[in-house]
Amino acid sequence: MSALTLALVFWLGAWALNAWLAHSAWRGTLAVRIAVPVIFGITLLVLWEGLVRGLDVSPVILPPPSQVAQTFATSTGTLWEDFTQTVMKGALSGFVIGALAAFATAVLIDRSTFLTRGLLPIGNFVAALPIVGIAPILVSWFGFDWQSKAAVVVVMVFFPILVNTVQGLRETDAMQRDLMRTYAAGYTQTLVKLRLPAAMPFIFNGLKIATTLALIGAIVAEYFGSPTRGMGFRISTGVGSLSIDLVWAEIAVAAMVGTAFYGMVALIEKRVTFWHPSHRR
Repeated sequence: MSALTLALVFWLGAWALNAWLAHSAWRGTLAVRIAVPVIFGITLLVLWEGLVRGLDVSPVILPPPSQVAQTFATSTGTLWEDFTQTVMKGALSGFVIGALAAFATAVLIDRSTFLTRGLLPIGNFVAALPIVGIAPILVSWFGFDWQSKAAVVVVMVFFPILVNTVQGLRETDAMQRDLMRTYAAGYTQTLVKLRLPAAMPFIFNGLKIATTLALIGAIVAEYFGSPTRGMGFRISTGVGSLSIDLVWAEIAVAAMVGTAFYGMVALIEKRVTFWHPSHRR
């Protein structure tokens, strides 16, 4: 039996298993909620392996997952170095700076009608600018090291967090704010005890959007200038040297990091906004 046939048989079996689990009496349990996507992911990898080997696809076009896994195992040093350069230095630092700046600006906008009418439209305009147009400019300003990648990430994450935070700060209604004024609460007390807690679901929405944008921005920025390390640099040079298996290994690292980053923010959100209806069972 060929690899293609085996892959198709495995796909049909996994599909039937997932369908059974989704309609079983245990479908609401944690084990089944984890098992269904895991089985689906493994099925895609097996189908990918079978199609590549069964159709004799060149590794230069699409390497099989087994080859990517082998390259991943033999290139852990390079992958770790690229991860440190792109994620820990560029993406994470830019995310933190952009989030703090967006939050501070949102509070200023909340207190100023002038900034509300003047800055938000400009923010929407800047957010619509293509990253491939901004990245080369920022690289020329801040140099080829991680600082320019952090600057690109700041530009990408700033406005999604800003818009969501501003919207969240306006979530409380007039009656709630009037009640705080009857308690002689000032702006800071009202902000901390009423408006910020109400804005948390919106703030975390912006942060979750920014987690993926931060990694994308750091990788894309490395296409326009980088030291001889970094995920974007490795992907670019890997495509040029036809090392497609290494490119896919870098993509796998980016996918795992992005998923973990998003999951971490979502977990913090669940702890902070446990009172929100979306987290109730």
